[in-house]
Amino acid sequence: MSKEIENHSNLNQSANEPFSSVLERHASRRDIMRGGLSLAALGMLGGLGGLNMARAQESGAQKTPLALAFESIAGSKTDAVVVPKGYTAQVLVPWGTPINDSVGPWSADRVVTPEYQANSVGMHHDAMDFFALSEESASREFVLALNNEYIDQGALWAPQGGPSNQDSGSRPADEVRTEINAHGVTLVKLSKNSDNVWSSDAGSRYNMRITSATPIEIGGPVRGSDYVVTAYSPDGTRTRGTNNNCGHGLTPWGTFLSGEENWPAIFTKTSSRTIDDNRIGIPDGRSRYAWETAAGAVDEVDAEFTRFNATPSATSASGDYRNEPRTFGYMVEVDPYGNTASVSTEAAAIKRTYLGRFRHEGAWLGKLTAGQPLAFYSGHDARNEYIYKFVSKANWDPADANRPGEDYDRLAIGAKYLDAGTLYAARFNADGTGEWLPLTADATTQDGQRLSTALGLADDDLAGVIINTCDAADLMGATPMDRPEWATVDSNSGDVYVALTNNSDRTAEGTAATFSNGGSDIDGPGVAYDTAPTNAANPRANNQAGQIIRWREPSPAATSLHWEIFVFGASANDTDNLSGLTELNQFASPDGLWFDDRGDGQGILWIETDNGYDGVAEQTNDQVLAVVPSALSHERGQAPVVGAGNQQQLKRFAVGPNGCEVTGAFTTPDKTALFINIQHPGNWPADPGAATQDATRATDGSVRPRAATVVIQKADGGQIGV
Repeated sequence: MSKEIENHSNLNQSANEPFSSVLERHASRRDIMRGGLSLAALGMLGGLGGLNMARAQESGAQKTPLALAFESIAGSKTDAVVVPKGYTAQVLVPWGTPINDSVGPWSADRVVTPEYQANSVGMHHDAMDFFALSEESASREFVLALNNEYIDQGALWAPQGGPSNQDSGSRPADEVRTEINAHGVTLVKLSKNSDNVWSSDAGSRYNMRITSATPIEIGGPVRGSDYVVTAYSPDGTRTRGTNNNCGHGLTPWGTFLSGEENWPAIFTKTSSRTIDDNRIGIPDGRSRYAWETAAGAVDEVDAEFTRFNATPSATSASGDYRNEPRTFGYMVEVDPYGNTASVSTEAAAIKRTYLGRFRHEGAWLGKLTAGQPLAFYSGHDARNEYIYKFVSKANWDPADANRPGEDYDRLAIGAKYLDAGTLYAARFNADGTGEWLPLTADATTQDGQRLSTALGLADDDLAGVIINTCDAADLMGATPMDRPEWATVDSNSGDVYVALTNNSDRTAEGTAATFSNGGSDIDGPGVAYDTAPTNAANPRANNQAGQIIRWREPSPAATSLHWEIFVFGASANDTDNLSGLTELNQFASPDGLWFDDRGDGQGILWIETDNGYDGVAEQTNDQVLAVVPSALSHERGQAPVVGAGNQQQLKRFAVGPNGCEVTGAFTTPDKTALFINIQHPGNWPADPGAATQDATRATDGSVRPRAATVVIQKADGGQIGV
């Protein structure tokens, strides 16, 4: 989630032990700071390479590690992208780039209309992935699937000096339509020429926009239930739109999973609030963009604006939009190849409700093994929220693998694996073990109740459990975490990495957690943590630097795990610089993660940041770092996570322009290009009217900023990073 729209409310009503105190009980802050960890602590907090050393011992030999061949670059505070010597960076498909010939070209003074935005690249690029058109051309041309997380109203409405009636009064209908069309998912074909210059193809049949107005099917346990009955879909099978799409997932059958993350604020509900409205954070006043205020416009079609006000107005749910928020908060499956045979001709995607309903960061596939279930890992990006895993009922059949260039019903395969299974929430124990707690109607809660009973549901109401995912995790005893953001999986070992980006609600060592009801027990909806004390994993009050956790499981369907901290973010000048970071690799607020498999059991972990911590922000803009986990060593008694001998293994690879977040990442199959996204830049790219340009060119003067994809390549055409 971009810090630009971060929700600072504490919505967790549980009294579950937070991850902070789990670590506090396991290894003391003093021991970590002095490097004198116990053997038990070393097993969990063994630092970079702790699990990799175990892997080497299992195999009986240490392989020659992959090495990063670039020099770590200095921090930057400029209106430009900075990359290592010998590399190039090119701007690609910035916001507003047309994806077909129905609208005119972009210009720096373009007045954006609903029609123009519906037929051009959306705003504020986030997670993305590529979908090959053939195995042979996969590194030269593909369909890019790109999330458009939210909007910058200042840039969107720059020609008129900003949005109309944002804070009071009714918003103009066409402004609201334009903003709705700027959200969602963009699909666009990309290719590179013989000079290694990339461009988009505005005439491709694969190009498509899915916005906050696009008809979308509802799948999984929630489909057809009373919880999602609306005036638009009285049978509870459809909705309109996907919003605040942040993290993603990639399925092995060739579809894109898009996470609906900070979506609650687009709605308002002033009365008849339910427990899930409070727990998930639906506001009761004017919504983030006040789209609901356009309701009643003379040209409103099919309650297109009315639906954002979830206050009941009819005698039943089929007559109003009280349930509209319950059609959001899911992973949305999109077929980027454009085959939608399994859904109606109007629907372009399906919401896979079995993966849970919350502020989804994404859903990342675990290690893929024939004959075993699939696992997808998700984080709920908010303070003191949870990590989840969905395990499919069906075992993986390699015959279902993606066949680029062929048209067939990929969404039907998605239903096979994503509409039946089990959703779990994670509990992390102080001894370095963990458990996956089932969120099923018949699961037993911490206090011995049937989960459905504890939630006030009928015994067989699985749809109700999914609608109330957060409350279910509370009751089962999941561990509140420090804003779980992106995950990535080492495809060789199956090790799972999750970025815990920060948690400013931390108090000094020795204090107790406090709750918004003033007591120590959580006994009703809407009651949340106010603060949690510092501990080994978060040894700083007002922790803004974050950390990355990783774990290993016996198999995708396992309900047990072993975990450790991989790296702590910090400024090099911090007293509590637990990982010993230097000026050349200091970072804070890890967000995006991408594991780049290089073969022979090794790969590069790319780390992206969305930093709001002054200690690092004063030195550098948001950035991309690289580390080879299998190349790291760890010695007994060494402080986690990056010891002195490992400092050269964690390197800063790229820095974004002023004001931006660096997010989204993937590499081409031949490893000659790394694609990243630059979200909400303050004054970049240098040429605000060009679709392609040098990303490293610093802006001269002031421009209308545009989020964009950036492709980084070696000038000599070789593999990046090595």
